[in-house]
Amino acid sequence: MEQKKQNPKAEDETQVVSRRIQRISLHITPIPRPLHDHDSNLGLLPCARREKLEVETEKLSVYMRGKYRDIQEKIYEYFNARPELQTPVEILKDEHRELCWRQMYGLIREAGIRPLKYVVEEPAKYFAIVEAVGAVDISLGIKLGVQYSLWGGSVINLGTKKHKDKYFEKIDSLEYPGCFAMTELHHGSNVQGIQTVATFDPITDEFTINTPNDGAIKWWIGNAAVHGKFASVFAKLMLPTHDAKGVSDMGVHAFIVPLRDLKSHQALPGIEIHDCGHKVGLNGVDNGALRFTSVRIPRDNLLNRFGDVSRDGKYTSSLPTINKRFAATLGELVGGRVGLAYSSVGVLKIANTIAIRYSLLRQQFGPPKQPEISILDYQSQQHKLMPMLASTYAFHFATVYLVEIYSQMKMTHNEQLVGDVHALSAGIKAYVTSYTAKSLSVCREACGGHGYAAVNRFGTLRNDHDIFQTFEGDNTVLLQQVAADLLKQYKEKFQGGTLAVTWNYLRESMNTYLSQPNPVTSRWEGAEHLQDPKFQLDAFRVSSYHWLLLKNHRHKHSNLLYFLTSVIFLLTVPDI
Repeated sequence: MEQKKQNPKAEDETQVVSRRIQRISLHITPIPRPLHDHDSNLGLLPCARREKLEVETEKLSVYMRGKYRDIQEKIYEYFNARPELQTPVEILKDEHRELCWRQMYGLIREAGIRPLKYVVEEPAKYFAIVEAVGAVDISLGIKLGVQYSLWGGSVINLGTKKHKDKYFEKIDSLEYPGCFAMTELHHGSNVQGIQTVATFDPITDEFTINTPNDGAIKWWIGNAAVHGKFASVFAKLMLPTHDAKGVSDMGVHAFIVPLRDLKSHQALPGIEIHDCGHKVGLNGVDNGALRFTSVRIPRDNLLNRFGDVSRDGKYTSSLPTINKRFAATLGELVGGRVGLAYSSVGVLKIANTIAIRYSLLRQQFGPPKQPEISILDYQSQQHKLMPMLASTYAFHFATVYLVEIYSQMKMTHNEQLVGDVHALSAGIKAYVTSYTAKSLSVCREACGGHGYAAVNRFGTLRNDHDIFQTFEGDNTVLLQQVAADLLKQYKEKFQGGTLAVTWNYLRESMNTYLSQPNPVTSRWEGAEHLQDPKFQLDAFRVSSYHWLLLKNHRHKHSNLLYFLTSVIFLLTVPDI
């Protein structure tokens, strides 16, 4: 009798072990064809069937990507048809750089994508291109951005017709690969503090570019280490004084400086180029360091949209001060920040897609003697991924809106829009890139041990995206700028100044809430009201208003010491 009672138990244990081994083998067996062709082989259980998904994905794709879907699909089709251009999991730095160059060269020369045209005429289409190539390899997206948004964009936006006529086609066709040489070893965020100098020589009608010390070496310059032939070099423009005994500092300007011989590709006289080496991520981008020693360039190489020097050494500008010229210069370069926010959302989309698809297919635990269930059916997994998915949609539409007003700004040059784009791009870039960086770790953890496999991309995405929090504006510095802008808008409200369109909610919140001592808690407290999006928006508005009121009161004693001791409090203002 005892033997008979033990047999069913032994059989049950054998079946359990057998089933577990079978399922484990399904997870580690290579799948030669696309996943959707092998649903039956994966042994999907009813709880995880794809029939659960009732979304019409084709319509959703069209809605989300709009009229730029076709060019993104063209890019995906190009790379899908060329396995040799797809970045392998294991690749050395030098090989990755050359592959990244071949990827970009093929995209431009073979696929016929010409991004610089869209940088000028249709920025939204350009950003859609960058998002698509970033899905192939983030290094490729950044390298493309350096070539077209930074190097090409600086020539087009800071130069005049003579520069566009000379450089546009050759930049667009990759005949003139270039760099954007702004950051220095000792100065990154503080651009006005850069030390590279460009001194005008009225005798030869040239500028002489010099790196005065090691701290002024241009550092982390994309495209510089291997491929760049030119650079937009940001330097202080120095003009000889009338008595020729000294020089006058006219502020930071941009200059086109040839780096390498167009035929031999050797560094030109006076130019030292060094490799910044292996990085945490983005190793397909050849970051380098540049030192200039008495490098002479023609006067015409000054990008002179906001300030010019005549043959006899006289400086002219439509903008009266160094600060106004500097602000105008940086204002024309804000597109890089807009694009980075847009690309960060693209990375978040990829991570969400991988984690949610895996969670749907992965089965773990379940009722006794019943099939295991999809881990996406667990509330704990939903709690990790579903708010992130909702945020991804929100960020998508936020960055689409940012691109729309950026495009309007480029067409109209409206001063109010310029201020709006500057503040919004700073806030959105800082918030979105920080959120994405944290979410990449959450997505990796949500996929358990399989998420740690390099082939599943989380490690690469996390490493490549990490620097998004630093370049195009350190996130902490950007949030400080947003806080300062909000305080400025608050101050102008009570001095009769005009509020920027984005911050008009301040005026509305005054009318609604100043008459109530505690406008949020004094209203209804029922579930329907508390879940009403309008109430939630109102709550955020009144919260931001009271924080601004508090910060403005403290800011009455404004000085550097106050700023340094209260910056943590100021950084909370943009988050609200």
